[in-house]
Amino acid sequence: MQPLIRLYTGFLYAMAGVAGAMLIWIMISVVVSVLMRNAGVQPFAWLFTSSEYALLYMTMLGAPWLVREKGHVHIELVTAALPPHLRRIISRLVAAACVGVSLVLAWKGADLFLTNIARNDYDVRAYYFPRWILTISFPISFGLMAVEFSRFVFGRDLMHSGEAGIHE
Repeated sequence: MQPLIRLYTGFLYAMAGVAGAMLIWIMISVVVSVLMRNAGVQPFAWLFTSSEYALLYMTMLGAPWLVREKGHVHIELVTAALPPHLRRIISRLVAAACVGVSLVLAWKGADLFLTNIARNDYDVRAYYFPRWILTISFPISFGLMAVEFSRFVFGRDLMHSGEAGIHE
């Protein structure tokens, strides 16, 4: 079981690493595009398209890692005012709701992915790009987010610390 957990954790961190690399790529592509425009040269069509796709992938690939690290946005104002036993219950209920939403979005994302394959859909802008390459990220990302949120439902760690404010 331990090698499977290490493999899963490695996959999650690899996805976050790719998301970080895409953030760097977006910065580079914007700078290059602006420099080209200022030099009077038309930027490459793939430069803009690749940064658009990177925005989607960066968000989808980084989201499960953010859930694991409690880096997603949530407000502790209400949970900080609750007694510890009630905070545990509320935190687990919120995490369970997040699991439910993530599973629905993973299911709908898988349906969209399969529809794109069945219809042989293409994203037609600068190039013909198979749309399924974009939509495959939905079931993977939301499925992994469901796994990560379920760790807060069934594990010892809670999603909410009960401390209002910024503690970084």
